[in-house]
Amino acid sequence: MKRTRDCPASRLKSFEIWNCLDRDLRRELIKDICAGMKNSHKCIPSKYFYDTYGSRLFERICQTPEYYPTRTELSILSRRGAEIARFFSRRPGNLIELGSGSNKKVRKLLDAATPSQRHNIRYVPVDISQSALVKAAEELGRLYGDLDILGIVADFTRHMSIVPAGRKLILFLGGTIGNFGEHEARSMLQSIAAIMGNEDLFLMGIDLLKPVEALEAAYNDAQGITRDFNLNILSVINKELNADFDLRDFEHWAFFNPAKERIEMHLRARRACTVFISDLSMKVDFRESETIHTEICRKFSRESADRMFREAGLSVTRWLTDPKEWFALVELRLDERRRKPDRPLIPHRLPGLKCGRGCDAM
Repeated sequence: MKRTRDCPASRLKSFEIWNCLDRDLRRELIKDICAGMKNSHKCIPSKYFYDTYGSRLFERICQTPEYYPTRTELSILSRRGAEIARFFSRRPGNLIELGSGSNKKVRKLLDAATPSQRHNIRYVPVDISQSALVKAAEELGRLYGDLDILGIVADFTRHMSIVPAGRKLILFLGGTIGNFGEHEARSMLQSIAAIMGNEDLFLMGIDLLKPVEALEAAYNDAQGITRDFNLNILSVINKELNADFDLRDFEHWAFFNPAKERIEMHLRARRACTVFISDLSMKVDFRESETIHTEICRKFSRESADRMFREAGLSVTRWLTDPKEWFALVELRLDERRRKPDRPLIPHRLPGLKCGRGCDAM
């Protein structure tokens, strides 16, 4: 089921919310923390960084002088946005953004598009937060009153089948693919390839290999915002599961692992300590210098990225990079061997789909 609602304080032609989150988020959190704390190398999935405070901290990280990925990707979108928007020159289609978050990046494309191109766009942001989708839609409504928006509340790692049928340009920006391990990334890209038609394009941001000093500085900013961001994941566990992590007992540790070509973020125990997680009835002992692994950020060469794409059934049509080649937007199509008849251009409905709450803003 789906429902169309007018978005308050906006001039959008139409705005819909589809909500396909069918899982108990608390149950998943309990499962993840139980497994992570019992692991021989303790870990907490990086998705738990992003409570309200963590999301604000990440926005501040993106503004630090050391954190090059966001401003570099935005510069590429600014310079090449008009080329990308040509996808919508002659025929309508969906502009699908996975993990949409704020509007900063999609606005670069919408600004670069001509009025006739924007008329052909239905913007489909996919995000786990309904309130974030509504807030973003309200802003876009004020800026682009002729825009159609279909917001999808979903976990894009599990719900790619929800993506509407028809012609589409898929955006997966920010280098987010680097937060997936090798097998997870292949599975994720295969799920995207599975819903692509022969005409469809997939534009993905990837962070490229560069001097180690630049990489490590990006995750160890002088203001300590990344440190606070990393430590905040313990505050999330304290709040959600009634744990008693003392943040003063842990320190931020981020470094480049050359063997795996990735940044690793950990929280390292300053001293031996014990934590009790009340809602799990779990006692967790930490040795001095023992770590909790919180995030990976893989970096790619063109060769390693090409290999990843081929294994997923995708082929590169072009690379869009900055002058220093520190970051890239890679335009992809289905590999010739994976070409198939396009899905019919009919409205996509899911039986039993839960309705969103419309436009109740954050």
